[in-house]
Order: sequence, then C-alpha cells, then structure tokens
Amino acid sequence: MLPDLAEAPARPQDRPDDRPARLWRPRRVLVTPAALEHAHGRAMLARAEALGLPVTRLPANRLTGLAQADPRRAYAEAKATLALVAAPPTKLKLQPIPPSADWRFDLAEGCPAHCQYCYLAGSLSGPPVTRAYANLDAILGNLAAYAGRGAVTSGSRARAHEGTTFEASCYTDPLGIEHLTGSLSAAIRHFGAWAAPVQLRFTTKFAGIEPLLGLDHGGRTRIRFSVNARAAARYEGGTDPLDARLAALRAAAQAGYPVGLTVAPILPVPGWRAAYAGLIRDAAAALAGVGALDLTVELITHRFTPGSKQVLQGWYPGSDLPLDEAARARKFTKFGSVKYVLPRDLMAEMRAALTDMLARDLPAARLLYWT
Repeated sequence: MLPDLAEAPARPQDRPDDRPARLWRPRRVLVTPAALEHAHGRAMLARAEALGLPVTRLPANRLTGLAQADPRRAYAEAKATLALVAAPPTKLKLQPIPPSADWRFDLAEGCPAHCQYCYLAGSLSGPPVTRAYANLDAILGNLAAYAGRGAVTSGSRARAHEGTTFEASCYTDPLGIEHLTGSLSAAIRHFGAWAAPVQLRFTTKFAGIEPLLGLDHGGRTRIRFSVNARAAARYEGGTDPLDARLAALRAAAQAGYPVGLTVAPILPVPGWRAAYAGLIRDAAAALAGVGALDLTVELITHRFTPGSKQVLQGWYPGSDLPLDEAARARKFTKFGSVKYVLPRDLMAEMRAALTDMLARDLPAARLLYWT
C-alpha cells in the first residue's frame, strides 16, 4: 500500500493558474469534400475562416500527409490539426458505454488537450488529429432508434429516472472544440426539443460554457466536469484550470442544467487523502447556494494497458506519471486484453475515503459508480 505522506495543504506551486486557458486555435484545418456536402460542414468551415485559421481543402476524403518519421513531431502536428470530415456509416451503429450511459455517439473524435494519462492513447488509430463530423443531422437523427433501449440506465432500477442516456464525450471533449464546431449546442437543442425520457451526457476539462447557458436544454443534458486533485494538474496540459472548471460547473447549475463531477483519473499522488479532500471541499464551495441542484459524481481510478503506456511514453517522454506495472494489479478486460489497475487494498482504501468525503462535504451529490 502506498503511504499517505502529506496531510498538509497543497503547496503553492501545485496550484494551477486561475486564468482560463485560451480557446484552442488549431494551426491547420483540413476540409474533405465529403464534409462540404453537409450544411454543418460548411458552417464549421465558415467558423474556421472567420477566425482566420489556415484552411486546406483536400482533393479527396482521405487525410494524408500526417505520417512523420519522428513520432514526437507527428504527435505535435496532429494535435494542432482539426479535420472536418463525414462520419463513416459505422459511427451510426451505437455501442453501449457502461458504466456511464446506455449508448455512445460521437460528434467528433480526438481532443486538443495534452493529458499525460490520455484515455484515447492506444484506443484510436493513427496520429491524434481531431476530426469533427459534418454529417450532424444523420448522427442526431439516428439516436431515436435507440431510445428506450439499453442496459445502463434504461435497464437499471437505480438510474431508470435518467431515461435513455447518450454519452457524447467518449472519444472527444466536445466543449473544447465547440467554438469551432457548434456541434454540442446543436445536440443540446436536439435533446431539449426531444419530448421523451432521454438524456445527453458529456464531460469536459474546459470551461467555455457561455454559448451553452442560454440554450433551451429542457433539463435533458447533464454537463459533467472532469476534475482532479490539484497535485495532478501537471498531467493536464492544454486544459482549463480547476478553478475555472468549478466556476463553469456553478454557472451550468445556475442555468438549470443537471451537472456532475467526473473525478478522474484518481491517482495515488503523495498525500492523496488530503489532496482529494481538498478537491471535494473546493467543489462544495463552488456549488454553495445553488438552488434545485441536480448533481452526480463518478469516481474513476487510473488504469493503463501495455499499448496505451507505449503510446503515452512516446508522446510524453519526460512524464513522471506512475506507469510501473509492478506497483499495479493485473486484470483482464472482457475482451481478454490486459490492463493495470490500482492494487486491491489501495483501491478499497481510496474508495472508502472518497465516499466518506462526498457524504460529508457534498451530501447532495448522487454517486453513480466507482470504477
């Protein structure tokens, strides 16, 4: 078991800058012919051109010129690229996404942030370009076929009141690119007008929610903010600071949105008990006095696979993110692949501690799951 070394407050150098990060400005925007066949694709192109971003109209629908001999350069160039494409037909066949939601659907694929524990590492093929989908009407129109189906909320007595849930942030952070796409606002309006027991869900590490606050969401979108202990801030490059995210959480709740905290990934940082207690107290302070608060919490511990470790160490060779297999428990996924999770004793200790912290400081929160 790792020792809980420090019960003292976080050091000043562990506290992130309170100023929100600037909105992402990709260094290049690639536009496929297929994207321009859709009104939403043309609207995204207009947004990029209005911002003065360098735009390249490709002659074909395949993204080319992304490979580089130097993997670090390939990563940097891909992370600075936004591609406007049409989602392939396979994207219209939704997959369940337990324990979060009944179904996953994608407005985009890829993320502009530089998180050293990135869950997409090893999951997506090729350079990590952010691809925004132009055929938004087809993506949203496809969802009705899945309403009333599912096994996470629709089939759960404890969460049935959430209705059929659709997760939009499995392979992207939709808020981090919203100023470039407008896709998230369109999805929120779609769910707001959908007179059925359904819910849109997304989680974000960004704070630019102003375009969402005046939307007619009908209470059918839950905005969750991915947060972590301040000691983990150094692993979350390119994201908005914790205090900005918590301020955005408050603003979303005041605008009548159901909201949530996604505490992820829970890491065994030195002094983890004090670090996560401070996080939960900060969240409670941010939400103090908000009326009719509808708040959920999801607790997600850090894990990695051999493939994701290899990718992450290539992307962030100087990172001190704990990726030592000897300090982890080895498990198999339902597909038979290997993953490394926190040791059982530490996992149980952290679960009990964080659950107690929530009960004490955020009693209004509904804990959905620990994983």
